[in-house]
Amino acid sequence: QVQLVESGGGLVQPGGSLRLSCAASGSIFSINAMGWYRQAPGKQRELVAAITSGGSTNYADSVKGRFTISRDNAKNTVYLQMNSLKPEDTAVYYCNAVGLAHEEPYGVGEYDYWGQGTQVTVSS
Repeated sequence: QVQLVESGGGLVQPGGSLRLSCAASGSIFSINAMGWYRQAPGKQRELVAAITSGGSTNYADSVKGRFTISRDNAKNTVYLQMNSLKPEDTAVYYCNAVGLAHEEPYGVGEYDYWGQGTQVTVSS
């Protein structure tokens, strides 16, 4: 069973920084894309940033120039460095991984995994 464990959320003042981490563990053969999504109260979950195994990245327009996604393939870990945080960045942040694994009873295939979410609150 594959698990994604997130850490690094918390309360920060506007203009501050936080770094989120997400480590994948379990019986996963390879991870293709990893990413971060967020969901604010009353809003839909949205993509924040994503990164492929080759290092190609994609960002939401609202975070470009402020957030940086990176990954350590050897550790199956993805990071999100968040700088110049704004109150509108307040949300629950979820880690996502798409990878090749064996899941019963379906067998080997590409699966989509999610972390439990970590709260980020930007407030003075």
